[in-house]
Amino acid sequence: METGQGSSTVTVSPPEILAGKEIQPSAPKAILRTDYRPTPYLVSNVHLTFLLGDTTRVKSKLSFVPNYQGTPPALALDGRKDIKLVSVSLAGKQLSSGQYQVTDKHLVIETLPNGNFDLEVEVDVKPKENTSLEGLYNSSGTFCTQCEAEGFRGITYFYDRPDVMAKYVTRVEADKKACPVLLSNGNLVDEGALDNGRHFAVWEDPFKKPCYLFALVAGDLAHSQDTFTTMSGRKVDLRIFVQHKNIKKVDFAMQSLKHAMKWDEDTFGLEYDLDLFNIVAVDDFNMGAMENKSLNIFNSRLVLASPQTATDMDYARIEGVVGHEYFHNWTGDRVTCRDWFQLTLKEGLTVFRDQEFSSDMNSRPVKRIEDVVRLRTAQFSEDSGPIAHPIRPESYIKMDNFYTVTVYEKGAEIIRVYHTLLGKEGFRKGLDLYFKRHDGQAVTCDDFLAAMADANGQDLSTVARWYHQAGTPKLEVSTSYDSSAQTYTIQTKQSTPMPSGHAAMQPVMLPLAVALFDKNGHEMSLKLKGSKDSGRKSTVLRVDKEEQEFVFTDVASQPVPSLLRDFSAPVKMEVKGQTDEDLIFLLAHDTDAFNKWEAGQRLAKKLLVKLYQAATTSDKGDLEERLESAGGVSSSIVNAFRAVLQDSSLDGAFVSAAITLPASTELRDDIPHMNPVLLYQVRKYVVKTLAQQLRPQLEATVKHNDDPAGQTYSPDAKSAARRALKNKALAYLAALGDAAVTQQVLNRFGTATNMTDKISALAALIDSDGTERQIALDEFYEEWKDDSLVILKWLGLQTGSNVKGNLHNVQQLLKHPAVNITNPNTCYSVFLGFARSPVNFHAEDGSGYKFMADSTLEVDKINNQVASRLVSCFTSWRQLDSERQAMMKSALQRIVETNGLSDNVFEIASKALQD
Repeated sequence: METGQGSSTVTVSPPEILAGKEIQPSAPKAILRTDYRPTPYLVSNVHLTFLLGDTTRVKSKLSFVPNYQGTPPALALDGRKDIKLVSVSLAGKQLSSGQYQVTDKHLVIETLPNGNFDLEVEVDVKPKENTSLEGLYNSSGTFCTQCEAEGFRGITYFYDRPDVMAKYVTRVEADKKACPVLLSNGNLVDEGALDNGRHFAVWEDPFKKPCYLFALVAGDLAHSQDTFTTMSGRKVDLRIFVQHKNIKKVDFAMQSLKHAMKWDEDTFGLEYDLDLFNIVAVDDFNMGAMENKSLNIFNSRLVLASPQTATDMDYARIEGVVGHEYFHNWTGDRVTCRDWFQLTLKEGLTVFRDQEFSSDMNSRPVKRIEDVVRLRTAQFSEDSGPIAHPIRPESYIKMDNFYTVTVYEKGAEIIRVYHTLLGKEGFRKGLDLYFKRHDGQAVTCDDFLAAMADANGQDLSTVARWYHQAGTPKLEVSTSYDSSAQTYTIQTKQSTPMPSGHAAMQPVMLPLAVALFDKNGHEMSLKLKGSKDSGRKSTVLRVDKEEQEFVFTDVASQPVPSLLRDFSAPVKMEVKGQTDEDLIFLLAHDTDAFNKWEAGQRLAKKLLVKLYQAATTSDKGDLEERLESAGGVSSSIVNAFRAVLQDSSLDGAFVSAAITLPASTELRDDIPHMNPVLLYQVRKYVVKTLAQQLRPQLEATVKHNDDPAGQTYSPDAKSAARRALKNKALAYLAALGDAAVTQQVLNRFGTATNMTDKISALAALIDSDGTERQIALDEFYEEWKDDSLVILKWLGLQTGSNVKGNLHNVQQLLKHPAVNITNPNTCYSVFLGFARSPVNFHAEDGSGYKFMADSTLEVDKINNQVASRLVSCFTSWRQLDSERQAMMKSALQRIVETNGLSDNVFEIASKALQD
């Protein structure tokens, strides 16, 4: 990924060159999907030589093949202003400066020979000065690269776009003492010593790839090695490279890689295709990880783990992301995107695959709940805001800004729509045909849809609409029972609110998974009118029209419907006439784990909305008195939560999720122009009331789920579930503000034998203003000050605290030696951590908004990608109360009007301000 505009998806005309005059930069201009044109030349082979040092010489030899008709057109290659051109040779002859033109963004050669030709280019780059972390840069003494989406142009001049695929040979030379390890894509074909203490390695990748999959790593690294034998008998060497001090923290990542390789063979018949697979962990990385062919580069937080330093959540993330990047070998590397608008083709599909992998490795119901929570809290909000876009966007200024939850998570949900409609076998048939047709190609979302449709002989035209429509569909469901006819009718009405600047929405395919329960909690046999299937306990209704009706026959009694089971479509569903009694019934009896959880969430949402409205419509008494007079937390809800807590048949992680209240962002549809601080206070009241009413059960839960003395930590699903439930109960108890409980939490912090329990105890103290909070924070820092990844947790908890006036503490924290804002992980922990605090980010005086605006502008001078993520915290401003709207809008306007603002930040901030 990278900061400059360019021609990643369009053929640009050579830029205007005025001899002796500096070209003034124009305003950022959007690139359109409809403007796609193939390049006039293809590249068959790339030979790269890197002479690594403070100033690194990069030599490239590119073999071009004509892709045009008639006279040879100009060649316009993408570049970046921080690479210095040394020389250009065409067909073996060095060009003079008058035979080419260079701008900040391009190298242009007007006169070219007919037929094939070679172009040799030499440039100088300075990796240590590259704080964008795009292209070739230096992380803690290690040279490494990040080329997706447009970082390769920061290494040398090239067609930096995914549809230009070539075979690469890479020679790396470096000082042997400083960089004993020299890595690139493919297989190692040569290595040896050079003069002056230097050495070299030559890597050859036999597979064609786009330049965004190029990778290089050179440094003083330790590695752990293992092997995996594929289903055809190929022995693959597996290696994970890390800093020497971290070599004991890679075992789990290695086992996750082997599990992923085996799972992909068993599930999709996909086998690894080289003899070597390398992973490298670096501390400075804009994203989570990168699937470069045979050389995956990871953010170190997604590789390194030990019981003392990593939480259960960390282990789960490592397993999922290691799987995700490995799965890209087929869904991303072997078959890639024609242009960046098709990003969901590889990312949505691969997220679906990693979700299924994690589900099979752990608890499928809990994984599904986690994925839907992320979708609802992040993606639904994005879909209803100013940067709403389809999973296949129609335009962009900076492609970096479209690595979004819409493209990834919503994209995965659309892949799940295929899976639900076609079934496991039908989906596999479609995927097999996709690989058969397109292996080694750069293709589009339409190609994927065609393979799925053709393999199964189905019309998927209404699925296709998901690719070009933004917004979250709303599904309104009405039901009726005719006792005399013994029929049960489900009526559906779908609509999608039209985001600003988008065309009118059409109905899309919504698979609606349904079951019916009798009054005793048993699933009824289903007989759908007009369907040949009967006797099944559940079915999937194909909702693809604006209004539809489905009639079930032979329904002996009034049923309770379980709708949208397993969250079978990414929609917001309203069930007309659904009562609290219905939801309590489903919470007790539904056999679909997701809908069992969903019933509790709907109960909690209704409660929070009711109490929030009571808090705003009455001015009698203090907040607690107003909430109590509105009915408080009803005994029926308390009893429903108590029943879940006491149900020993349920998975502990599921119970933890079931007693967790919905996030504030999930309530924005129900609470227009929300006061986020007031909602936080209402939510805090509900948590405290539940803790008071359920204290005996919560205390018993903590005791029952404690680890026996001397038990060895394991991140397995069963053990992690026990800790999840224990620590959720502990968090509820901490909300009581009881001095004895607070002391108990502090004691647990001190005696914790694993990071999951330690950080959970610290989190339970972080919103208290007593001395125990500071005691725990000080002890934690002293113990872990030499481990930068662990300290990220310490930073994030402090900045996200809801202690009133915490902004002052955060500003002081910025002066702490542990804070380095050139490191993306630190920025995310500190600044995005602060933005998650409703009390302090949304402070009434606007100080939180000013702080985040100032921080965004400061970081933008260092790293545009990271800054664009920070400014995203302002995009929901229209959903807040009028006073906060005005302050957030003012902050956005100040950002947009700043001289020298990056395109990345400009795109997000300017879109947020659009009407």
